Amino acid sequence: MKLKIGDKVDVLDDALSGVIMSIKGETITIETEDGFDLEFKVSELVKTKSATLRNNVFDSASIRQVLSEKTEKKRHSTTKVKAKERYEPMMEVDLHLHKLVDHERGMTSYDKLTIQLDTARHKLEFAIKKRIQKIVFIHGVGEGVLKMELETLFSRYDNVKYYEADYKKYGLGATEVYIMQNRNS
Repeated sequence: MKLKIGDKVDVLDDALSGVIMSIKGETITIETEDGFDLEFKVSELVKTKSATLRNNVFDSASIRQVLSEKTEKKRHSTTKVKAKERYEPMMEVDLHLHKLVDHERGMTSYDKLTIQLDTARHKLEFAIKKRIQKIVFIHGVGEGVLKMELETLFSRYDNVKYYEADYKKYGLGATEVYIMQNRNS
């Protein structure tokens, strides 16, 4: 699929979308819905399908039929949550860069990683101080650099265990940290 200026695109490994503003070789600049200009490689973007294409492919009669099939035999299932899990405080920290800074233009990869790690360290120290037992760090999938750096950070703490977060809720891009609390302190 050939991308061109004016196409609406989504970023594959991030919750971003926008319109292509310029194309320079393999680098594409998009303007996000928030008005930020960000650069991506061609391989990181996917063209958003338009609503008119969906309307041409599916007629309204087939959509009504599918919807009626889906809503007919719907059972409401409730999942039981153990009392211990229900009352445990849980903290989520999203380490995606666009959640941490207003503008990432001109920042090197090292600067970005440093901001993410400093945020993680600060939030972990806060949780230890406030006696919060569980934290989920949402780091995304990407190339795995941030995940490895987080594991290095967590391994420096004696009272911290970490593991993959709930796949159903977070997918592969999150790590759950359990902080063992000392009852005497």
